[in-house]
Amino acid sequence: MMAQGTGTISGKIIDSKTKEPLSFVTVSLTPQGSSTPIYGVNTDDDGLFKIAKIKTGNYTARFSFVGYLDDTRNIEIGISENVEIGTIRLKPDNKLLKEVVVTEQRSQMSFEIDRRVFTVDQNIATTGGSASDVLEDIPSVEVDTEGKVSLRGSESVTVWINGKASGLTSDNQGDILQQMPAGSIEKIEVITNPSAKHSPEGTAGIINIVLKRDRKAGYYGSVQAGADSQGGYNAGGNINYSSGKLDAYANVNYRHMNHEGEGNSFTRYYNHNRYQRQRSNNSREPQNLFARAGVTWRFTEKDEIYANIMGMKTRGDMSNNTTTLSGSLEQMDTTEMIVRTTDAVNRPKMFNIEGGYRHTFKDGHYIDLSVNHNIWGMDNEAVYRQNTERADNIYKSYQFQNNEVDNRSTSIKLEYENKISENTRIEAGYNGTLSRDENPTITYTDEAHTQVDKNMFNRFIYNQDTHAIYGTYSGRLGKFGYQLGLRGEYWRVKTRSFNWEQEQNPEQRPSYIKKDFFSLFPSLFISYSLPNGHELQVNYTRRLRRPWGGQLNSFSNISDSTNISFGNPDLTPEYSNAYELNYIKNWKEHTLSISGYFRTTDDVIERISYSDPTKNIMYTTFENVASEKSAGLEIIGKNRLFKKLDLTTTLNLFYYKLDGFRYTINNQEITGEADENFSWNARMTASMILPWGITMQATGRYNAKRVVAQGHREPNYSFDCGLRKSFNKHWSISMNIRDILDSRGWHTITGDRNFYRDSENRHGGRRFGMTLTYSFGNMKAKRPTRKPSQNQNMNMESDGYGDEGMM
Repeated sequence: MMAQGTGTISGKIIDSKTKEPLSFVTVSLTPQGSSTPIYGVNTDDDGLFKIAKIKTGNYTARFSFVGYLDDTRNIEIGISENVEIGTIRLKPDNKLLKEVVVTEQRSQMSFEIDRRVFTVDQNIATTGGSASDVLEDIPSVEVDTEGKVSLRGSESVTVWINGKASGLTSDNQGDILQQMPAGSIEKIEVITNPSAKHSPEGTAGIINIVLKRDRKAGYYGSVQAGADSQGGYNAGGNINYSSGKLDAYANVNYRHMNHEGEGNSFTRYYNHNRYQRQRSNNSREPQNLFARAGVTWRFTEKDEIYANIMGMKTRGDMSNNTTTLSGSLEQMDTTEMIVRTTDAVNRPKMFNIEGGYRHTFKDGHYIDLSVNHNIWGMDNEAVYRQNTERADNIYKSYQFQNNEVDNRSTSIKLEYENKISENTRIEAGYNGTLSRDENPTITYTDEAHTQVDKNMFNRFIYNQDTHAIYGTYSGRLGKFGYQLGLRGEYWRVKTRSFNWEQEQNPEQRPSYIKKDFFSLFPSLFISYSLPNGHELQVNYTRRLRRPWGGQLNSFSNISDSTNISFGNPDLTPEYSNAYELNYIKNWKEHTLSISGYFRTTDDVIERISYSDPTKNIMYTTFENVASEKSAGLEIIGKNRLFKKLDLTTTLNLFYYKLDGFRYTINNQEITGEADENFSWNARMTASMILPWGITMQATGRYNAKRVVAQGHREPNYSFDCGLRKSFNKHWSISMNIRDILDSRGWHTITGDRNFYRDSENRHGGRRFGMTLTYSFGNMKAKRPTRKPSQNQNMNMESDGYGDEGMM
């Protein structure tokens, strides 16, 4: 009868000095004469605990918490006896709590089965900068002067935020990345050949920006302020809270930037024997408010709901002064001079909200449902003033143009994953996105804004619905690992464009141009583990690149009257087959990754330029020009030297071939000769620990000559450097210099049988910045729950205030 009896013990644990309750203190019961505990719980947020169904006997109760001295009590449990221990006062461990300063460098790069991960939250060179600045420092990634992102030399890349599109499209991607603060980013994931689980959009792969959202126990945060040598400044703050049930975070950042740029070009028009020389100076002064917040509530051990919001509001003032000289190509005289000034105000705004529910059946087995709604808008107002001088005549013109962008999209994502066994896993899911985009543009020719230029009016509507289902199966046979995947996508595109008369008369408006597509996207991954830390991986995926709204809109952009661009509503997607062979070798202080890749792409979308034979005007549009092939070898080395120096080196060698093409656009025959090119780029990032606890980081990069449609891009190089010093656990200061050599820019040469153009653009220039950060928080007040290891042999039948079995 005594052996069959049970009892209960309960009590409360507090800090002996502050008298505050301590949560997540481990309470364990060990039978006297034994060293193995068989009962255990953690205290709740009020420091309370209770263990029930304890068999009769004599026990030793131990109370343990990191940063405090252990305490014990001897307890006797009788039949149906409830033992109230009372209040236990734990004493802080002064030796353990004594401050110890450890200077260490965290690895900036790691390898996973299908991606490379770059930790950037400690990147000194981009402190106070933007997401675009961060991406510039990622191996194989490039960002041009307009904010366009390319991966391994291709602009056909998808950019995500926290694993989702989050409203980023090719239309707004540059604007958002240039406004998003670098300080909100934790890491960058580069997925060069994504499996069928991921969207096939972007033939070159996916770049996933993971924003900071720590789950350290307690509350903590920081505030920071900074300025740079070009008149920019920023301020921001963040706070995080985490407990066993609730995680929450909030972040706000204000940035005022000032960018100066210039451009030069020289064009020869062979078809009418004239030249054009152009010089421009521009300045941009955006003011940006960026904020985000989120909360996760784990209301049971297996269920959680979460919600996240992110918003951005910007005002950007921009001015441009362009002088264009033209005349006879033989005489090189000046017969016409055009001076065009632009004063514009852009007001982008973005709001994204996400909510979801996740149920975990067990480790490696879960289902996740999320809904994401995004609003992207931009109100652009621009005034164009132009003086044209020919002989003794001067012509003046005035234009005011208002352009509005309104994009709304809703995404639903359902993910299921089940780790059936230690070597087998299945994944399946559905992803649907409904996107609505409307873009009206109206132009006035008088300063009172009463006279509409009917030829310059346009309303463009672009709707796209996408539905996808996928499934993958992963397994391992001995040293072989494999994953098979298949994704099916159906999408429907509807576009239409109104001119002025159609806008005023709805019955005259054209019908939607509708296009339906369905395609399958298979993926295959195989890996083989070799002895001594070697691993081989080979994979294949099929991907695509859909044309985006700006490429489809036939409206003419007149910001430069001598260089007019417009879209092409007849564009179709480009499809790509991508193959990779990867080799990885890990040593204690070194890592080597070698990736060989080959990609074939059909119906490549490229910018095409041609000249008007009667005017000094260059037109630019988009066409599905031809097929291309690209192959490359990417070598990444990570070396830890002398325990003080961390080097990350990337060498990317690639071959590119574009087939020849011939098109007729607006009665102009456009040609492009078949071209092929071998090119390479290199990048090295060095992080070093200097005396007095100073950390230095330097990044150098070089891009060799590269083929583009109708021409090539000249080599370019740049160098950045930064220092960080922490004064104590609260204060730190960072200083950096971007573009030390004042060399960032693009030099491009293009042409065909009718024209030759040599153009160069520079943006930003050398910039010195300094940022001061203050950190605060109490990260020992709460601790994340930890389940006991199997060898602790805990009895999980206890119940009470604390989470069961959280030893």
